[in-house]
Amino acid sequence: MARVLVAMSGGVDSSVAACLLAEQGHEVLGSHLKLVHTGGVDHGCCGPSAETDARAVAEVGGFPFELVDMSEVFEERIVEDYVAEHELGRTPNPCVRCNERIKFGAFLDRAEELGFDFVATGHYVRTRGDDRGRHYLSRGLDSSKDQSYVLAGLTQAQLERSLFPVGNQTKAETRAHAERLGLPVAGKPDSQDLCFAPAGDAGAFVEARAPHLTREGEVVDAGGRVLGAHHGSHRFTIGQRRGLGVSTGERAYVLEVDASANRVVVGPAALLTRRGLIAERVNWIPERPEGPFEAGVKIRYRGEEVEAVVEPAGHAGARVEFRSPQPAVTPGQAVVFYTGDLVVGGGTIERPLA
Repeated sequence: MARVLVAMSGGVDSSVAACLLAEQGHEVLGSHLKLVHTGGVDHGCCGPSAETDARAVAEVGGFPFELVDMSEVFEERIVEDYVAEHELGRTPNPCVRCNERIKFGAFLDRAEELGFDFVATGHYVRTRGDDRGRHYLSRGLDSSKDQSYVLAGLTQAQLERSLFPVGNQTKAETRAHAERLGLPVAGKPDSQDLCFAPAGDAGAFVEARAPHLTREGEVVDAGGRVLGAHHGSHRFTIGQRRGLGVSTGERAYVLEVDASANRVVVGPAALLTRRGLIAERVNWIPERPEGPFEAGVKIRYRGEEVEAVVEPAGHAGARVEFRSPQPAVTPGQAVVFYTGDLVVGGGTIERPLA
């Protein structure tokens, strides 16, 4: 049996993951990560009730529990990056960065320091190794809960030390386990909010950290004609339709966010599609392909997978050509490549191809 440090958010998935590992005879330590200081208010996966729930589950499961303050490293690696990306006119996915840098970064470092063999979470993904020591990442069994999109950045070293106990079951089965075990979180709903932005107001959060971004700029059409004004380009993202503050006589969408000029370009849906993208910071699993390959590609977490040709480029880049043009290709968001259920790799959208 192994020693496993389990990241417990206080939700049902990580709670069941920890209890299943304990039932299997592993030495489990439940660890609740304090990522932000909420002032005693609950929001997202953080706050006093999340800590209370995680602690109560550990008591029911019969394994020890700890509270670990990682707010400093979270601020440095996630929050500062989130603000910096908005300053560049990009739309980052902080959950992707948090998994890479905190849950399977700083948290894995803690496991190493404490002498644990593995870390575990409640993510819905599956992993396996082969006889050559390579590790693979696949979609979770429950396609409606699959979280491989946000874990595509995990390296071989991280995958080797990670366990995902609920990845081979459905969400309904997870809740059934929680009921069977008598866990107080069995009926707890999933959290949807950003843990560091109360009420989900990301724009207000960025403004509080970078007040210089709140300044008037132009809203223009694709031809450069000024249609109106805005008060901060950081509040806009590619594909956005509501809250544009202008009237064009037809349904309009954000086509481009030019942060350097503090300008937002809007236009009809017909101008929103792109034929492909350039990706940066690409992580290949288990290794970099030798040349172009056919893949299913996702450019947003809940988006549909689309057919494309992916070509590795340089040290950590890729060029993606869609089989049919796709709307709202958004710099800063993650792009993930699949072959069937297997994750081939993933990176960050640097820019779309017109």
